[in-house]
Formats: sequence, C-alpha cells, structure tokens
Amino acid sequence: MQAARRAPSVGRQLLRLGGGSSRPCAILGHPRPGPAQRHYASGAAQAVLDKSDSLSSEASTGAKPAKAESKSFAVGMFKGQLTTDQVFPYPSVLNEEQTQFLKELVGPVSRFFEEVNDPAKNDTLEMVEDATIQGLKELGAFGLQVPSELGGVGLCNTQYARLVEIVGMHDLGVGITLGAHQSIGFKGILLFGTKAQKEKYLPKLASGETIAAFCLTEPSSGSDAASIRTSAVPSPCGKYFTLNGSKIWISNGGLAEIFTVFAKTPVTDAATGAVKDKITAFVVERSFGGVTHGPPEKKMGIKASNTAEVYFDGVRVPSENVLGEVGGGFKVAMHILNNGRFGMAAALAGTMKGIIAKAVDHAANRTQFGEKIHNFGLIQEKLARMAMLQYVTESMAYMVSANMDQGSKDFQIEAAISKIFGSEAAWQVTDECIQIMGGMGFMKEPGVERVLRDLRIFRIFEGTNDILRLFVALQGCMDKGKELSGLGKALKNPLGNAGLLLGEAGKQLRRRAGLGSGLSLSGVVTNNPLGF
Repeated sequence: MQAARRAPSVGRQLLRLGGGSSRPCAILGHPRPGPAQRHYASGAAQAVLDKSDSLSSEASTGAKPAKAESKSFAVGMFKGQLTTDQVFPYPSVLNEEQTQFLKELVGPVSRFFEEVNDPAKNDTLEMVEDATIQGLKELGAFGLQVPSELGGVGLCNTQYARLVEIVGMHDLGVGITLGAHQSIGFKGILLFGTKAQKEKYLPKLASGETIAAFCLTEPSSGSDAASIRTSAVPSPCGKYFTLNGSKIWISNGGLAEIFTVFAKTPVTDAATGAVKDKITAFVVERSFGGVTHGPPEKKMGIKASNTAEVYFDGVRVPSENVLGEVGGGFKVAMHILNNGRFGMAAALAGTMKGIIAKAVDHAANRTQFGEKIHNFGLIQEKLARMAMLQYVTESMAYMVSANMDQGSKDFQIEAAISKIFGSEAAWQVTDECIQIMGGMGFMKEPGVERVLRDLRIFRIFEGTNDILRLFVALQGCMDKGKELSGLGKALKNPLGNAGLLLGEAGKQLRRRAGLGSGLSLSGVVTNNPLGF
C-alpha cells in the first residue's frame, strides 16, 4: 500500500493545522502555552497524589480523617439511593480553549486512519509497519496524556477519550499498541512516579522514542494478581533489587524498552518485625540487562499488536526505580487498571460507530423481495438496538472521563461497568452487523470479521468481565456494609452515638413517607419538560 509507505510525509502534511491556530505545534508534543503548567494530565491523577499525601500526613500525625461519604452513582444504587452529583447534570468539563484544541486534533487523526493506516494489511502482516508507527509518532499519538512541559500533548481524560474513539473506529490492533503503551504501560509513572522518574522517562515515552509495557500477568496468575511469583530481592547495601521471573501475554512485550513490572518483595512489618512478601511495582529498563522476550504470540485477533512473553533473569533494578512504595504495588496496579478502563469504553464506542455505519450502508443498498432490506421491521429493530448499545457505551465513557477530570476519586465501579458493558455491547453490535450483511459479512473484504476477532479479547484482558462483575458487586456492597457496621457499633453505645442513630432513623422515616433520597429522580428529571 503506497499510502502506508508514505506515512511520515503524510503525517507531516496532516500536522498543518492552519495559521490561525494559537498552538499549531501542540500535536507534535511540543510544549504549548496554557494558563498554568501542571505535572498531571487529569484531576484523577492529582487526586491519587493528594491521597498519597494525606496518607503520609496521617502516618506522621497519627490522626485518621473521617471517610467522606461516597458520591459514586453506582455506590449509591447499592445503598438504595440515587447520588446524582456525578450524573446530573451530565458532566461537561472542556472549556472553550480545550474544545478548540480538540477540534484541531480530530481532523488530522481521522485523516491519518482513513488515508494512511491499513487495518487489513496490519492484520495480514501481524504487525504495524514502521512507516505507520513513525506517522503516529509525528502525530504525538504516543504521549497524548503526558503533560506538555514533559514533551506530551497534555490532554485531559475527556480529550483523550475522543481521540481513542477515533482509533477504535478504525483499527483495534493499533489501538492496543497505543493503549498498552500509555493507558497502562507508563500510566504508573504518571500517577505514582517521582519528579525525577517523570523527567527521566516521560519525554522519550511521549515521543514514542521508547515504548512501554505493563507486566503483571504470569503463567500461574491471571485474575489472581496477588499470586504472582516474580521476585525482587533487595541487595544488602539497599541500592538495588535483583529481579527474577517471567510475564506472559504482554502487549508490546517484544517492542518495549521500559516496563512497569510487579514483583514480590520481602517487607518487614514495623510493628511486629515479621517479614511478609508483598507486591512492589518497578520501572525496569531493558538496558539494565537480563531482560529478554519470546517470539510474538499467534492470536485470534488484534494481530497487529505485539504480544510476547517477557523474562527477567537477575535484573538489577536501582532502588530509585521503585514505583510508589515498597510493598504498595497492588495499589499501584489497581489504580493503573481502574484509571485506564474508561479508554476501553471510548474505543469500543468508536468501533460500534464504524460497524453500525457498515450495517446501515448495506441495509440501505441491499434489495430482497423487491424492497431495500432497511424497510424490514426485523432489520430496523436490529439497527435500533445496535444504536442504543453504542449510545449507552459512549455516554458511560464520557461520564467517567469527565468525573475523573473533575478530580473524583469514586469512579472505579463506573469504570468497571463501562468496560463490561462496552466489551459485550461491541460484540453484540458486530455480530448483528454480520447477520444483517449475511454472507458478505462473513467474508474478509468488508473487514467486519476482523473486528469480531479483535473484539473477543476485550472481555478478557485488563480484568475479565467475570472478575469485574464480582468487583462491582463486592465494592458496592462493601460501602453499604461499612455503613451497617457503623450502625451496629453505634447501637452498642446509643448515648454516645445519638446523632448517628437519629440521622438514620430520620432517613428511614423520610423513605417510608416517600420523601427520602431513595431510588427516585424526582427533582432532577422532570416528567413535563415543556412545563405545561
């Protein structure tokens, strides 16, 4: 394909965004002017930092602040009430400048995937050609959420979601390459990295000069992340850790130079002196030595992405490359995964848009029994349901991203729900598209069968849908359980907790009278929008 071979020059042409733009070079990852420089691409990242700071303060003072009541919409449902702060009105976070900047990016990115990238060729070659990768680098696609002062584009989560949606519409294989790099690969450095770690690694990662990978899964541990066997033993001098083990099914495993690796380390309990193995996160460079990888895995779908086993044999990792705290790796892993799931929903919303367009085009042009098949009620019903599933997925993705941009700490359940719903909805939509297209949908040329193959993995990686369903239920019930536990303790000392008990009694009375904050949208959504 000639266009793919010309990717670098085409990429440069797409970057000519017009002389009227105040920031024509921003998409290249060059620093751009803004109201204030910041080290974090979103409010959610800052929230993680604030939480870490508060924990440090708590440890030094011995004071434990009271836990604020969750504002999560999903958590509220588990408690039998609607907490509407995060959903009504629907969150809108982009100011005029951010909206304009996003518009400047959408055109070039869309044109690149329409005119340069060839998803069918990528699937056949089982790789993304170097020329295409170079074009993506020129677009700044490897550092979308890296702050501009560190060489990235500096997008917030909502802006990022919009561009990810475009990628998902055209090529999920390329989407995995980019997502494994920035959504999870170096996301830990963004969320938990020290200033020195950010300044050392993020500029090259943002430019695509170095590629990142996220190394958690092992042969004996998939969903059960706590059972990993990879170990990191501290040296007697305390200057480094010796890393040994292997990780499987690592996206970008054969391409990456920087790895976020999770390993068990011995941690001494300060109170008891007992030594326990706890998970610690590390930033590992291939250049440290002892890092190798296996051949690319042969996969059902997302064939263009590189998936390989990665081996760590006596790798000396400097102590300053610990990500977060020693023994705090599980928290790091969960924050990374929770923080990235909204992007999956956004990408799949884009996939569904593209698939629905193919289905509609076929239905509008295919004649059977003397009529265009889009006139048949069954076809109309299928298309309507496909549109509904896409609409809900897109709405969830942008609701979660906006709440994250507003600094919300309560988005984990919503992010998991969006991943579960989006991955299953996209599969249904694509399957129905094949059904509408009939035999043509089963053929390679239209590309729908490739999308169906690509989609199957989304119900498995970054948390299987089965495990995430358990997570949603357990996390939701946990908050209610804590509330009930508090009431139980209060009942043992009613005089000392009169305020809490009276407050709960008041809630119950209001609910029985139909005045409570139960599962009602009264006062938020009107059943008479015209007012008469």
